[in-house]
Amino acid sequence: MAVQQGHAPAAGTPTLGRTFARLIPFVKPILPRLFFGFLCALLAGVVALTIPQVLAWLVNNVLHPEGRGSEVWLAVGLVAALGALEALLVFLRRQFVITPAARLETQMRVRLYAHLQQLPVAFHERWGSGQLLSRSMGDLSLLRRWLAFGAMMLVVSTVTVIAGLTLMFSSSWVLGTIYLAGAIPISIKAFHFRNNYRAASRLSQDQAGDLATAVEESVHGIRVIKAFGRGRHMYDGFNTRAEQLRDTEVSKAKTLASFILYVVAIPETTLGLGLVAGLWLTAQGELSVGALVAFFATATVLAGPVEHMGMLMGMTLTTKTALDRHFEVMDTNNTITSPGSPVSPTDPRGELELRNVLFRFPDTPATAAPLLRGVNLHVAPGETMALVGMTGTGKSTLLQLVPRLYEATGGQVLIDGVDVRDRDLVELRRDVAVAFEDTILFSSSIRDNVLLGATGLDGPELDALLEDAIDTAQAGFARTLPQGLDTVIGEEGLSLSGGQRQRIALARAIAARPRVLVLDDPLSALDVRTEEAVTQRLRTTLAGTTTLIVAHRPSTVALADKVALLRDGLIDDVGTHSELLARNEHYRFVIASLVDEESDIIPLQGGPLA
Repeated sequence: MAVQQGHAPAAGTPTLGRTFARLIPFVKPILPRLFFGFLCALLAGVVALTIPQVLAWLVNNVLHPEGRGSEVWLAVGLVAALGALEALLVFLRRQFVITPAARLETQMRVRLYAHLQQLPVAFHERWGSGQLLSRSMGDLSLLRRWLAFGAMMLVVSTVTVIAGLTLMFSSSWVLGTIYLAGAIPISIKAFHFRNNYRAASRLSQDQAGDLATAVEESVHGIRVIKAFGRGRHMYDGFNTRAEQLRDTEVSKAKTLASFILYVVAIPETTLGLGLVAGLWLTAQGELSVGALVAFFATATVLAGPVEHMGMLMGMTLTTKTALDRHFEVMDTNNTITSPGSPVSPTDPRGELELRNVLFRFPDTPATAAPLLRGVNLHVAPGETMALVGMTGTGKSTLLQLVPRLYEATGGQVLIDGVDVRDRDLVELRRDVAVAFEDTILFSSSIRDNVLLGATGLDGPELDALLEDAIDTAQAGFARTLPQGLDTVIGEEGLSLSGGQRQRIALARAIAARPRVLVLDDPLSALDVRTEEAVTQRLRTTLAGTTTLIVAHRPSTVALADKVALLRDGLIDDVGTHSELLARNEHYRFVIASLVDEESDIIPLQGGPLA
């Protein structure tokens, strides 16, 4: 199982300002629309604060025995007009910000996907798929909601509160001071809330990623789970993770509720004290009734922004942790890239050579011996070389060094005399096609899967290439499916048998028309007769193509032009199958082991290969 990262904030967690500052390059193109949206929201707040002033004028100047009814209707009309204007401004705010916020979310999501495509295989082996899924979907959705609503309303609420306090102080500095005094305990509480809520948000997002990974693994491995009757066991594990996420979310909600309690209760308490003080000041003649009405009407308008401040702060902190998680992936350096000045072979024939190649996995301690300790191997153009060795000797890893899925730690991998590190990656991987033992197909048609690596052709030529690849891989069964080659095979091709999936994957490699074909035992699920038919067709269809194949079956070894024996991280011997049987004791031991493994699957005809 992949090691999952990001389960706790790193020691050097960036500050709130530093995290959001990284959004500036993405926000710049949509800044004008965001500004107008912010302006509409701000004007809506100003309009809301104007209504209490109209009410104060109404009380002081109209509501008395000499007041005229027309002035009352004027005040009513003015309040109604202000309310309609506020509603219009709120509508315009949404119109201005929703589209650019959604566009930014899409841009960052596509950028993340492109980065994930470029990162080396070693990265994906360390990260759980659910963690990457939650970062690309849930975390960026949080960003969109915060950008379209949270950030703007947090600023507007802050400005509204400041403006409201100014108006309240203009009505009575005594009442304004009493109301403002409530900010002291709220500020103290906010300091603790920020740290606690940020940690809870990070934990919940990481746990959600783990839960997504568990779902994905269970769905992909449903056949194994059912076959071993472990449904209950997997359910219990999932239930435990789900309950942990629930507990974290509840804890997070309680933290936010506790803060909102302070934010709501303390201002309400100060208003109660202010009412007592305001009535006394009015009785003493130091405060007019209109000013008292305006003060409390303004306080009523501020109640919403003040209450929302807690929720908006929580939303901001949640978005901050989501952005931290997003940038954790984006900050991962791609260690396998094209050089600044790529080199192309002058005589492309498909010659493959490994010179003193060393390799150790990135997480391997420097003191440990490398998996490959100095591999030297030459495969002539058009030659088929079988690579054999005991389990764990690094055969599959060696193959992945050719298209640079892994990077050699030392030495050189050369194709037509050019180091693969000096080649353009796209060009290199166009010249080298790979078929793996663990077949991966995509949720698309068989046609799309087979032609995945085919470029530069269309129309009849592409159809001819498809048919040839299907026939060479002995995958004619695909034509008998309900929609023929246009049949959608479903996620990972699990609707097909193992042998069918392998033949489709092999057809995909053949259709790429590579100069070098790298096969990691891609025919292990086929019977010997089908394997021989495929191999013979390969020699005809891909005549001149250099083939390096990891062999786990004696039948595969016997069909190769030459065999290379990998032992203790080195190429121990190279020769034909018969030559190695005659002179290499370890090779005979390896072949005997392969015979034993094959005999567990199918009965051998005529005994061990001689």
